[in-house]
Formats: sequence, structure tokens, C-alpha cells
Amino acid sequence: ATITLGFALWELLLRAGFAQYQNLPAPSAIANGLVEITSSGQLFADTRHTLLSVLVGWTAALVLGVVSGLLLGASSTLRRYSLASIEVLRPMPGIAFAPVALLLFGFSLQMELMVIILPALWPVLINTMGAVLGVHARLFEVGRTFRLSQGEILRKIMLPAALPGVLVGARLSMTLALVLAIVAEMVGNPAGLGYAVVREQQAMRPELVFAYVVVIGALGVILNAALTGAVAVLFPAASGRLREAG
Repeated sequence: ATITLGFALWELLLRAGFAQYQNLPAPSAIANGLVEITSSGQLFADTRHTLLSVLVGWTAALVLGVVSGLLLGASSTLRRYSLASIEVLRPMPGIAFAPVALLLFGFSLQMELMVIILPALWPVLINTMGAVLGVHARLFEVGRTFRLSQGEILRKIMLPAALPGVLVGARLSMTLALVLAIVAEMVGNPAGLGYAVVREQQAMRPELVFAYVVVIGALGVILNAALTGAVAVLFPAASGRLREAG
């Protein structure tokens, strides 16, 4: 309701002449722009590319983050020799890898993935490691009492106990993957929704620029809702923790 009211006020101010900005289109013009890019098929092509890069990059970051987080949480020796390197790499912005990625892969999906994967890895890794470190020691004692192997302890005790932390990290990682994909397309790979924003800005079509911005926002909401819904179906006990993270 608040968003609808804001758009209505925006439209009224422009129509009444109270806001005079040459490159600020009215919501009605943005809606017409959405119809234009949808009917031409350009929107679907751009969205398909961005969605592919987000999902592939996020999946790779999720797998690497969960495996690394479990290993770091389970091994104090590994943590001792790895945490310093993690703290050095973690603050680095993903877009800093764009020049290197362009040199290695040129204008390609691989270039985008290099920008996405490493920054999107950290929320999963850190949350997974923290969740493993938070597992109560008595659970490990139970595992040893039943003579479980290290692999069984990892699979039957550590991973289920760490699942809420993993899911929180996965949600943060997905949001970050979308942002990084858009930025990579804006400054590097000329494809997808990010490049579409730059393309229409250069063509002096502000209504299409805003239309693509609306699509990017909607895509973020849809991805978040899809992940939350999947967790509610597959892991109902952990879904409450995931909603709290949002």
C-alpha cells in the first residue's frame, strides 16, 4: 500500500508541474516502458542471462561455503592457519576482481561468475562455521558413545545442527549474488539486466532505465521468496530462523 501511494504521489506531482526533472519519468511512462521491453522480448533475454549467472554463481558459492565452513568449524588446526587469510580476503569488494576476470575470460559468463562467487561465498562460510562451533559438545559425546565415524558425525550431527546457520548464509549470499551480477554486467560483460540499464541510459530513455530497475527489484523479491518457500517445504524446522534473518 505504501509503495502504491508513493507511485501515485509521484505521478500527481509530475502531472501538476510541482516536480520538473527532465530525466525523471512518471510511473505511467515507466509502465509503458515495461510493456515495450516485454512485448519486444528483450526483457526475457536480459532476465534469462542475469538469472543464469546469479543461480550458477550462488550455487557454486553455496557448495564451497558449506564444505569450507564445515571443515573450518570441525578443525581447530585448519581454523588457526586459515582465518587470517579469510579476514584479508573477505572485505575485498567483488567488483575489484572485474579487471582480472576481463583479462582472463573477456566478455563472458565466466567473467561474471568470477566476480560473483568469491564475495557470495563468505556469508555461507562464516555462518556455517559459526553454526558448527555452536554445536553443543554433548552431541559429539553422543556420537562417540554410538561409535559413529567422523563422516557419520559430520553428516548426522554437525550438518543438521548447522543447518539454520547455513540457510541464513544462503539467503544473504543470494542477495549478494544478484547485486554482484548486476554490477558485473554494468561495468564488464555487456549482457543481462545490468547492461540493459546502461544501454538505455546511453540511449537517453529514462523510462526504460527505470523499467529495468523495477524488474531488478522484482527479481530480488522473487528469488528471496522462492528460497524462503523452498526452505519452508524442505526444512520446516529451520524456516523460522530464515524468516528472522530477513
